[in-house]
Amino acid sequence: MAQLNYPLTHTVDQKDNYHGTIVEDPYRWLEDDRSAETAEWVKQQNQLAFSYLEKIPYREGIKKRLEKIYNYAKYSAPSRKGEWYYFYKNDGLQNQSVLYRQKGLNGVPEVVLDPNSLSKDGTTRLAQFTLSKDGRYAAYALSKGGSDWQDIFIMDVNSKQNLADKVEWVKVSGIAWQGNGFYYSRYPKPDGSALAAKNENHQVFYHKIGTTQDADELVFEDKANPQRFHTVSTTEDELYVVLYVSDRGKGKDGNALFYKESGSKSFKPVVAEVTDFSYSVIENVGKTLLIQTNKDAKNEKIESFDTANGIWKPVVAEKAEPLQSASVAGGKLFLTYMKDVTTRAYVCDVKGKLENEIKLPGLGTASGFGGNADDKEVFYTFTSFNYPSTIFSYNLATRQSKVFRAPEVDFKATDFETKQVFYTSKDGTQVPMFIVYKKGIKLNGQNPTLLYGYGGFNISLNPAFSPLLIPFLEQGGVYAQANLRGGSEYGEKWHEQGMKLKKQNVFDDFIAAGEYLIAQKYCDNAHLALRGGSNGGLLVGAVINQRPELAKVAIPQVGVMDMLRFQKFTIGWNWIADYGSSDNADEFKVLYAYSPLHNIKSGVNYPATLITTADHDDRVVPAHSFKYAAMLQAKAGKSTTNPLLIRIDTNSGHGASNTAKNIEQMADIYAFIWWNMQSVIKL
Repeated sequence: MAQLNYPLTHTVDQKDNYHGTIVEDPYRWLEDDRSAETAEWVKQQNQLAFSYLEKIPYREGIKKRLEKIYNYAKYSAPSRKGEWYYFYKNDGLQNQSVLYRQKGLNGVPEVVLDPNSLSKDGTTRLAQFTLSKDGRYAAYALSKGGSDWQDIFIMDVNSKQNLADKVEWVKVSGIAWQGNGFYYSRYPKPDGSALAAKNENHQVFYHKIGTTQDADELVFEDKANPQRFHTVSTTEDELYVVLYVSDRGKGKDGNALFYKESGSKSFKPVVAEVTDFSYSVIENVGKTLLIQTNKDAKNEKIESFDTANGIWKPVVAEKAEPLQSASVAGGKLFLTYMKDVTTRAYVCDVKGKLENEIKLPGLGTASGFGGNADDKEVFYTFTSFNYPSTIFSYNLATRQSKVFRAPEVDFKATDFETKQVFYTSKDGTQVPMFIVYKKGIKLNGQNPTLLYGYGGFNISLNPAFSPLLIPFLEQGGVYAQANLRGGSEYGEKWHEQGMKLKKQNVFDDFIAAGEYLIAQKYCDNAHLALRGGSNGGLLVGAVINQRPELAKVAIPQVGVMDMLRFQKFTIGWNWIADYGSSDNADEFKVLYAYSPLHNIKSGVNYPATLITTADHDDRVVPAHSFKYAAMLQAKAGKSTTNPLLIRIDTNSGHGASNTAKNIEQMADIYAFIWWNMQSVIKL
């Protein structure tokens, strides 16, 4: 395969001093997302990437198969407000899911809000929809083009007409109703680029229905600590307003917790200082708050806090498995635990006494279980790799579950097999991994294999069905999902082993996963692809620097690639709690040692690499991928015949902003993988 003619990316003489180490940053100019120069660079890179992808003969066939299998009705679990049940539905290929409601579970559905009508390209997303206590009004938030910024509007639900109210510059916020209005969190209007400028001074406001935003009451701010998050929720009875304060910008992984009763002006502390322990209010039982916490409990526990006297009492003790979720509905406490990355679900009374286990259809992921205090049944969703997301109803009186709504997908679950293995990482740690493939596969080392990982921020990769994975498996592909350290698969201990100074463990786990797949003859180096997004994009970038020969293809998506400057954009400072910061001398050494941007080697045969990002990604700003692509092409472009490309989506964000863009991106990723593996594809 011939070398590509990459666009020439000019350099600048930019040097920074980090604790006595001089670091060059020759592509600093690409951080300016509003410059004509950057726009021209993006244009040239996209021309190269898409001209390459368009020449792959089966690219369009892949897209058509993805569209066909994705084209089935998808529903959310319903939630009840009075006599009405609200739910989301996507007919199949709609760019955005539509919000419906119906009277009773057998009523006729009616459209409440269709986001597809709000923009020509279908990239305006309904990010939140929250009803007032009496169900008369709804506050809903829209985001445009994939941005994390949200605007909040008020709807009169009976007429389905908007009021004049509009709330802007909302980010990292819920919508918490109390009385004739709601609480929300926002930032001051940013100076400079709305998509790249640093976000500081997170404020909590109360908006009263029928007023303008400039009349909103400032409820809480902390100008002395501009890099803190301040978010608010209210209990179902609206008796309590709960304030969460986190300080991840200073490396704290937990939060402080405050509350105030309805009618009170001031917050009282439950936990007055931000520490590394997390506290989350599940619900109140009268004057008592049920709180999930990991204080002195790496796998989390539940305690109660009596607001009358400040006394804490144990409710549910820590278990050997991590507590995944806790919710209250119908006067019961619903708990899910994670055992070897699969869900177990239980029902307790509100004092923590176990009543029964909810039997799930198999090994997979269950979520939901929320509801109202007077509900007689709750809904949950169960899924696994070859089990499409299915909604179940659980009857509190009979303690029985039944299928409420099952999807109809164009595939046979019995054609595919999933197994979980445990492999040994560099330091001897046993790491779980799911492997999915079509039955009858031959272990000859020739199967196109896609290894996916994340490994960070206490986030677990649970088994779940994705229709977009099926076409890859149908062509004889193997999908492997490694549960790396840094996630929450085995509680806070697992998370801590992949944080800050121990981040190299995550890369070692991913490398060991690839080596396992090769040793077991699922694939060889020429048939292995590595993929990850966001923190997972960082993972892929770091691993191909350390082990460029491990895989044939690399797909780093919306990755954090400049580990020395990530904290300088939007809410990047929020990641310091997981990564550390270049402002700290010891942490700088570790970050500099693995930062994808700073460890690209000249003269190395890098894997065929397709970097993906988007122009409206204001979480991991596209400058990370821009600078990384420029450096990779400059240093390795002449030493490898493998393509080193960047695909930059427009009017899209940290994730694909609509269904069409999601399908197009996956078609390009599969086409790129198969083409560079020289796979025989039959569509």
